[in-house]
Amino acid sequence: MIATALQIAAAAGLGVGSGLLGGLFGVGGGFLVIPLMGILYGIHQQTAQGTALVMVVPNVLFAFWRYRQRFGVDLRMAATIAASALVTTYPTARLATGLDPHGLRLAFAAFLAGLAAVVAYRTWRGVLPAATARPRLAWGWTAIVGLIGGIVSGFFGVGGAFIAPPLLTAFFGVRQIEAQGLGLALVCPAAVVALFTYAAAGQVDWLVGIPLAIGGTAAISAGVALAYRLPERRLRLAFCGLLVVTAVLLALRG
Repeated sequence: MIATALQIAAAAGLGVGSGLLGGLFGVGGGFLVIPLMGILYGIHQQTAQGTALVMVVPNVLFAFWRYRQRFGVDLRMAATIAASALVTTYPTARLATGLDPHGLRLAFAAFLAGLAAVVAYRTWRGVLPAATARPRLAWGWTAIVGLIGGIVSGFFGVGGAFIAPPLLTAFFGVRQIEAQGLGLALVCPAAVVALFTYAAAGQVDWLVGIPLAIGGTAAISAGVALAYRLPERRLRLAFCGLLVVTAVLLALRG
């Protein structure tokens, strides 16, 4: 009973840390929770992913609502990104099941590290969008961002929330804070569908997942508030750091 109580408390604490990151960077936090659950609880990969989704689903939904509340995320743009991501996520995931998972993780780790380097370089060179105006994205380009995010989610099992902000900031001139809100829109529907799928397959540990979710949602608002206070350049560089940390974790798993 003591061990169980300690595990629940540890899960809640892990959820708080993930919620802070989710609010700050516009991600679900599963990238950090999944490998740590294997270390702390000995949960195998599929159950770790399903259990993390118990936290990720409320995290991304609540974080998206907070981003829209604070920063005015364009709902039409968000819906286009989310819908186009769903088009590519499922068939890509089916294809990925027949590929070597270790090679996929290493490939994605290298991709994230390279993406972080590109965004960091553009940031240091001063290639930042205007602080007061966002160039309007054509709907076609917005859908392409969603399609790319869906492909990445399907192949690598890490949400497109990592991919959308660098693409939108580095190539389309969207501010980091707005791009993070749009990245959350990309992963919201896919995360809900994935949770139901894992739960139906019995790959969810609810005793761990529920405290994770409670801790995560409790900390989301603090993370969003911190994102609001950070300067554009510092927030973008911090996001680059998160990409590098994720790449390292994926490489270690790979």
